[in-house]
Amino acid sequence: MINTVVPSAIILAAGMGVRMQELGTQMPKGYICLGTRVILEESISHLVSVGIRHIVIVTGHLAEFFEPLSAKYDGIVQLVHNPLYAESGSMYSLYCARHHLDEDFLLLESDIIYERKALTSCLERPDKNIVLLSGCTNSSDEIFVETNLEGHLVSMSKNRDDLGAAIAGEFVGISKISQSLFGVMLSSAKESFLTTRHVDYETDCLVSSAGLVAVSCHLVEDLIWSEIDDASHLGRARNVIYPRLQKQNDENGLFLPSAQPA
Repeated sequence: MINTVVPSAIILAAGMGVRMQELGTQMPKGYICLGTRVILEESISHLVSVGIRHIVIVTGHLAEFFEPLSAKYDGIVQLVHNPLYAESGSMYSLYCARHHLDEDFLLLESDIIYERKALTSCLERPDKNIVLLSGCTNSSDEIFVETNLEGHLVSMSKNRDDLGAAIAGEFVGISKISQSLFGVMLSSAKESFLTTRHVDYETDCLVSSAGLVAVSCHLVEDLIWSEIDDASHLGRARNVIYPRLQKQNDENGLFLPSAQPA
């Protein structure tokens, strides 16, 4: 696939991984290794394989872990630090990257594993703003997404009872964000920051901004993916999801590049 529309991505990697308990004190969640490389580097490889040439990683907790990765992928990976990571939410991390991208971008979380189709399905759609959804995972801690009749974002919640009947799928942690939507999200964030920095980019700012800018929700029912946010997620990722990803890569003859710059 040749991607000429969205050349950049932001990966949010500042979180403290509190729910990973001891493992979270030893490494950022993106540095969990299920195969031959840490999951963050596998994500970088996926991004490069679909034409992404500029990747901003927002760091915070154990930021020194990311320096070798930045050096290895010099010219592709840029690190931006959130100095207030311990007292802020994911939207503040995204806010820290606001001056480093002036074009549309993919927005990802660092603690997910996923198949390449997650990216291509977003990039191939003409919609300027997309939130990627999967079918039911039964993985625990899911974020459910409600849409309107046009398939646009209405709300998100971990509690289905907070939403209406039109639940379209589960939030994956991969989105396509236009500069116009980003501007609205930043305005919403600035207002929230007057009282708290603990603001989430998805359930707070994406949802509030969707009332002003249409955000399409794209469902890939059979998407292979997993978040790794606690020990149960890690076990499921290691024993169930990652083997499926490896099998699919082998069947498709997919070789993920090391993302070395040309």
